Formats: sequence, C-alpha cells, structure tokens
Amino acid sequence: MSGRGRLALCAFAATMMAATSLLPLVNPAAWILQAAFLLAIQTGVGALARRVPLARPLTILAQAVVTLVLLTLVFARDQALGGLLPGPEAFEQLDRLLQQGADDVGRYAIPAPATDGIKLLVVGGTLAIGLVVDALAVTFRSAAPAGLPLLALYSVAAGLSDGGASWLWFVLASAGYLLLLLAEGRDRLSQWGRVFGGAARPGRAQTAVFEPDGAALAPVRTGRRIGALALGIALVIPAALPAMGSGLFGDTGGGSGEGGSGGTISAVNPLVSLQNSLNQPEDREVLRYRTNTQDTQDMYLRIVALDQFDGTSWKSSERKIKDVPDVLPQPEGLSPSVGTAEIRTSVSAAGWYTQNWLPMPYPATKVDIGGHWRFEPVGRTLVGDRGQTTRGVQYQVTSLQVRPTADQLASAPPAPPALRTEYTKVPSSLPPVVSSTARRITRGATSDYQRAVMLQDWFAVRGGFTYDTQVESGSGTEAIARFLKDKQGFCVHFSFSMAAMARVLGIPARVAVGFTPGDPRSDGTMSVGLRDAHAWPELYFEGVGWTRFEPTPSRGSAPDYTRPDAPSGSPTDPAKPSAGPSAQPSAAPSPSSSCTAQMRKQNDCGGPVAPVVTGGGDGGTPLATVAAVALGVLAVLGLPLLPWLWRVRVRARRLAPGSRHEADPAAATLAVWREITDTAWDHGLPPDESLTPRGAAARMVRLGKLEGEAAESVHRAATAVEQVLYAPRPLATEGLEQDARRARAGLRASVTAWVRLRADLAPRSAARVVWAATARREALTSSLAARAKALVPRRTPPSEQGAEGSS
Repeated sequence: MSGRGRLALCAFAATMMAATSLLPLVNPAAWILQAAFLLAIQTGVGALARRVPLARPLTILAQAVVTLVLLTLVFARDQALGGLLPGPEAFEQLDRLLQQGADDVGRYAIPAPATDGIKLLVVGGTLAIGLVVDALAVTFRSAAPAGLPLLALYSVAAGLSDGGASWLWFVLASAGYLLLLLAEGRDRLSQWGRVFGGAARPGRAQTAVFEPDGAALAPVRTGRRIGALALGIALVIPAALPAMGSGLFGDTGGGSGEGGSGGTISAVNPLVSLQNSLNQPEDREVLRYRTNTQDTQDMYLRIVALDQFDGTSWKSSERKIKDVPDVLPQPEGLSPSVGTAEIRTSVSAAGWYTQNWLPMPYPATKVDIGGHWRFEPVGRTLVGDRGQTTRGVQYQVTSLQVRPTADQLASAPPAPPALRTEYTKVPSSLPPVVSSTARRITRGATSDYQRAVMLQDWFAVRGGFTYDTQVESGSGTEAIARFLKDKQGFCVHFSFSMAAMARVLGIPARVAVGFTPGDPRSDGTMSVGLRDAHAWPELYFEGVGWTRFEPTPSRGSAPDYTRPDAPSGSPTDPAKPSAGPSAQPSAAPSPSSSCTAQMRKQNDCGGPVAPVVTGGGDGGTPLATVAAVALGVLAVLGLPLLPWLWRVRVRARRLAPGSRHEADPAAATLAVWREITDTAWDHGLPPDESLTPRGAAARMVRLGKLEGEAAESVHRAATAVEQVLYAPRPLATEGLEQDARRARAGLRASVTAWVRLRADLAPRSAARVVWAATARREALTSSLAARAKALVPRRTPPSEQGAEGSS
C-alpha cells in the first residue's frame, strides 16, 4: 500500500475512534455502523480523486459532493430528485431534520433515542469531521493540525455525556491521532529512500545498517515510545493533580440541556444542566426583562413544573396542550379574597438561548408573543411547537403577584381529593428517614402551612445545610437520603427533598424549574444569567393555589408570607411603574464624583477617610527641633497603627446612632452591613460581590463557623439590607448595631489569636482607603484636564480665517 493509502486508512480509523466518544449519547448505537460505512465511501472517493490525480481543492469538493449525496440518500430519499440527487425539497428536509435533532438533544436525557434528527447530527457530524481530517492529513499531508477536528469531536461528546467512562473514549481518540501521526512519519521517512537504521539487529552483520524496504527502525521505535509516553502523561497527570480541575477526564456534568451545550436548562431533565449552569466559569446573560413592579424579589421566571416522582427522578407529566388563549384561565385554587397585584413584564431572550419552554412569572394571565407556541393548562406553561424555541424572542407577560396572609394559608381548607391524590404520591422505595425526619421537624404544627414553613426554615436556616453546586446531582430516593445525611447540595436537592417531605405529610407538592429574579442594571432592566438557574418547591393551598417556598440557603428569597412579620396582603391596585432608585439625597458626603447613584445606594464608594491630625512646632522657638524629632518618632511608631486607627473610626461612625441614620434608614442599614462584611474580611473571609445579601450571609455563617446569636444577627442584617434595597419605602430596623457587634464577637471567637491580631493591626478592609483615594485622584485628574482644555484658546484654522476675510 502506498504512503497516501496508509494515511487515508489511518485518517479513517482516527475519525471513527474519535467518533466512539459519541456512543454513550445515543441509544441504540447502530448509527456508528452506518457512519463507518458512509465514511469509508467518502475516504475511498478521496483516494480515487488523488490517484487520478485531481487538484487538491477539486478532491475535497468531490468528497463533499459525494457526502451530500450519501446523506440525501439516507435521510431525504423521498424528497430527492430521482431518489438520489439533492434538490430544494431534499435540502428542506435535511434542514427540518437538523432543527428536529437540535430540539431532541435538548428534550431527551442521556442516552437520547436515535431519532432521525439526532442520527443526522451524529452521522453528518462524523462525516464532516472525517472530511476535514482526510483533507488535512492526506490531501495536504499535514497530520498534526488534523488533531484539532478530532479534539472538537471528542470535546462535544465529553461536554454532553455524563463522564462515566470518558477516559476510555479519550484513550481511543488519542490512540487514533497518534496512529495518524505515526503513519505520516513513516510516509515522510520513506521518501528519503533507504534510511540509516542505527545499530544492527541481533544476528545480523554490522554492515546491515540499511533497511531494504526503506523503513526507519529507530525513528519508528522512537515515535512509538514518545506517543506512549505522551499518552501516559495525559492519563496520569490529571488523576494525580485533581486540583487542576476536571479537565478531559473529569465529570463534565454535561447533560441534555437545551441547545446541547449545558448552557441552558432542560425542562424534562433539568438536573445536570442546572448544575452545569450554576458551575459555568462565565455567567452568560440568558434574558433581560423590564417590569413595572418595584418589588422584584418574587419575580421568579418559571419554565416548567415537575410533578411526577417515581423514585428515580422528578419529571413532568405528559399532558395535553392547546392553542394559547388571548386570556389565560384563572389560576387553579385562587380565591378572590386573596390579595393580588397585576404586573406587566417585557422579556427579551438572548440570541444563543435555545429552550422549548418559555420562562414567565407565575401565574401568568396573558402572553403576547409571536411564533408557534402552545399552552399547557395544568402547569400554566407555554411550549414551542414545530421547532419553535426561545432563541432571541421578545414577549410581554401579564401576571399576578399573589399576596396571601399567614392566616389565609393557615386556615386553608383541604385540597380537592383528586388533586390531593395526584400530588401526594410517593414511591414505595422512599427511605423511612424521609418520613421520620419530616414528622420530627414539624412536630407541634397545627396546620399544613405551619408544617411547610417549618420545613423551609429547617432546610434554609436551622438544619445546618450547606449550599454546594459541586455535589453530585440526583433526585431519586437514595439521593434524597444521602442529602439528608450529608447536608450538602444545591437547589435541586433542597427543592426535591422538601417536596418529597411535604407529600409525606399530605401536602400536595411539585417542583418548579426556572430562574431567580436576576440583578438590576443601570438602565432599569433586570438581567438573568446562567447562574440564576434555580429549582424550588410549590405547595398547594386551597384558596391560594400553588404557592412558592424557598428552602435553598443563599439562593433567591423567602416569600413574605413565610416570615413572622408577613405583610397584610390585602387586595391592592395594579402595581405602578417603578420610578427607579430612590432619589432621596444622602446625608453623607460623596467620596468621589465618579461614584454613581447606584453605587452610593449600595454603599460601594467607600467612606471618607479621616485625615490624620498631626501637631506642629511653634515655628521658631528653641524647642522646634525637639518637637520635630518627637513628631518623627511618633510618626514612625504610629504608622503601623494607622490602619487600626482608621478601622476603629470607621466602625464607630458606621455603628453610631444619630439623626442622620433616622433621616436615611437605607444609608444606616447599608453602613452596618458594610461593617459586618468588612469585619468578616478582616478575619479572613473576603467579600463576594456576586452574592445577594442573603447568600453573603449564609456564606459568612458557614465559613466563619458562626452559631447561635452571631449567626442570627448576620441573617437579620442581610434581611434588613434586602428590605431597604428592594422595598418601596425603606424602613429602619432596630438593633442592627448590636447585631454587628454580636457578629464581630462570633467571628473573633472562631479564629486564632494570630488572626485576631492581624485583623486589628492590619485589617484587610483598609484596602478601601486605596480604592477611595484612586477614585478621587481619577476624578481630580479628569476635572483638571477639562479645565485646562477650556482655558486653552481655540485657534481658528486658516481656511476659516480666509472665509471670514472674504465675507
């Protein structure tokens, strides 16, 4: 066989070995035999074209045309011209299958069924990669770059699979690439003719230093050793250094997320894709919305409800869908006596976000959207039809903010028997610990509402649970039992466990999947990112309907009706458009003219730094030299104490009650919160600006090992911060200064004496002085530059002078 023939065969083998990484994704795996047969034809066409010989571009074109004909013959034969040649109808069919395949990837869990769309994706993708590999390695005789498409094929598979045997597929793909490199090396060496082979083989004369067939023994053996060594390093290093990250061998957590890349939430099987979204290194924006309500903490964007629990997972029931009505029906179980507020929201989805289900506030009463959408009445969701997705769509939603009181929930009558039967089912495999724990937690409760609140508070506050997105996802009975034992997990574990416990107690329950409200932007919109992906339980109360609860610590916000100081919830008028951030002037001076209003509201500009007061001499008395020396000594001795002095002064100012705090409760509350976060920073817990106040408090309590009054004080302060940031009228909270002092005492008690000394003498939060000084310097520089530019006389160009003279 010629050198190019060996290269072509190795390129075929390398492509198919890399394609085996797709085997765990699709069941059954018979598609790979079809792909191998078609790829062999494609490779043979390339070999014949090179033997003619054709020019390189014509060779690649011939292979591409034959590939298109083969795909038409397999997937669009009925629409082809003469049953073979691709025509307009065949292209339309292939396009429909590609869209169907993309939708199926997002709809089914791994392994997905081998639908026509998915088969076209995997077979067509394999042929496309094979064409590129053959062109690079054989037609252009450059095998090294051919590793890139092979890596791309493996990476797609690794990103979508659950990683259970990813090391095996990596070994196969790597072996195929090394085989391709080895074949290219032999081909290049053979072009030199009879190559010196090094030392003579045993049993041969020393003069036999040339191989008659031109094979270079030493280079080949060296290449094999290098390849084996490189493959061994690739296998051993990631296993020996787990701190480097999962890499190629780690559990990528890929799943059946919409769009096929783990970047969005699958409505059918959200576990893996939810975890992927929360662990993304970059928080990509999914959608942005503008709403006319000032209270956005309850603006959860719901995608789908999971209402079936079969012991292995929670999933959606198969229900009938219908055309979207102009006005959606009245929410199930909602009584006119329960207070509601009508709100309007305009949503714009990102161009990359592909999801079959439409994220909406719950319960929606009207949806204005173009395209092909259907309505599922039980879950009150919209689902795309005929390939319709959320990619780049814009829509308007009218919805209700339901505001029940604690009394209304506590006095709710029993749910209808049919609903109660359906939504309290639990599998027989549910471990007894779930039921016993639920009854132990809710002992003494006199109503389903009290039991629900007890469950929520146990998970979110009292139970000692830790929020951790790295925990293995799962929603089966064993996963719930493991979660209750280890007390570590993320929103999937919290919501599924609380819903299962509620069902055990006879409370109808299901799990909703969607997004938390997101973060405000300077233009008045709210931005929702991948890391806002969330799951939460919905419990049914007759007269109120399906009601949201929030058991996950550091995520979202607990509804007002689950708090002791719940609002009255009396019926209100429709929400008025938000006027934006409060326009009340702050009594505190701004440390920098570059500080925006939003930054001032969040107290992110840094407080003014008190100047250090130093004495001076009497300007000419004989004691001047002595005074100067004394001041120098004091300065040298006092410089190390300046951070401590600054910290003491800032703490006293932040925690001092006074008229300014009464006039501006928001500034007072945010100052206390900044003091708590700076205290934690000084004691080794740097702030995480990406977290909500509730999330920052949970993190502080967990990492700072706070207990008792100290932990309660931190949570109370976080709740007060949320109130002043998001309430229409910020109200002062009594006792925050004492909460800050209790939190500081708890932090100091949990660290060593050295850490306490470091926190006093070299507080890390003193970095705010540098930040404030930098901001001031930049503002001053900009101001001086603007003034200097204004003082420089403007010189009239000669052309303008001539024009003035002629006039």
